Amino acid sequence: MTATLTASTALVPTGDRAPVENAVVGGIADGFGPETFLWVEFHRPDGGMRIKYVWTDGGQQLGDRIDSLAMTAGMDTADWLHVADRHEMVSSRGRLKIKAYPLRPVLADVQGGVRAPEELRESVRRLLRVAGEITGQVPRTLTPRWMGFGPVLANS
Repeated sequence: MTATLTASTALVPTGDRAPVENAVVGGIADGFGPETFLWVEFHRPDGGMRIKYVWTDGGQQLGDRIDSLAMTAGMDTADWLHVADRHEMVSSRGRLKIKAYPLRPVLADVQGGVRAPEELRESVRRLLRVAGEITGQVPRTLTPRWMGFGPVLANS
């Protein structure tokens, strides 16, 4: 039997990368255990980059729970960077960079009150002050909010 493409099934270039990127991140997610947050960077030949977030089974709910606890505890961007760094697993596939965060250990850190060291907190403030000087914009705060491991905050 020979398969034949018809006009209704032909693939037509659209310039929309989303379907391919979604298929790629879905395949990547299949290689990780449950309750994992994945940050996938698509590095383009022109130097640009697109980021896609994906969660394995149970990850969306657990990520949102972590974020709620962190926000209630007054945790901020410096704390997020510190906690993320403690659990980040980095790998790559060609031009893709994959950052995986197992969420159970992240939850334990948030529940345990793990906070960023003062040096990191001051580095974030310094970065925001310099960015404000360069752009001529005054930062609204030098302690931005927790960035998020769940879809509600990560996608906002």
